[in-house]
Amino acid sequence: MALRTADKPLYRKVNTRARGVGHRRGGDFRHERNTKAAQDDRAWRPMSGRGDRGLDYTPLFRFLLASVGRDWDAVYAEAVARLDRPEPIFWLVARPGSARAACVRVGESSYFSGLFVDERNVLRRVDPELRVEALRPACGCCTHTFNGVRFPQKW
Repeated sequence: MALRTADKPLYRKVNTRARGVGHRRGGDFRHERNTKAAQDDRAWRPMSGRGDRGLDYTPLFRFLLASVGRDWDAVYAEAVARLDRPEPIFWLVARPGSARAACVRVGESSYFSGLFVDERNVLRRVDPELRVEALRPACGCCTHTFNGVRFPQKW
């Protein structure tokens, strides 16, 4: 499958300036300003606070799930061409020789099917029988999803 120039990227920018968007950076500096611990570790702190936030890789995960059964080299080449960096691919796809997980947690309450590349270089699901009905949410405050579908079971 040839890559068309009109293909959209497999990630999207999330509104990080909206009210209530947390970035999980830890506490504010104001809470540790005049403590001894803050004075001791100032030497190793980075000057800039820029982190990799504000990107959502859900389109990538849907693309990988839709590509199950295809040749891995073609899937990987298309995905890398449409991404900013290749690391998020391996959040779902197990690297050769590493442990395979049937269900992979991405984010706080989003789960996706684990994937791997078989000996014929074909992308496969780790557990093709795993369904959303078999999973239970970890808490009652979040909306848990599996491959984009809400959990039917209540907490």
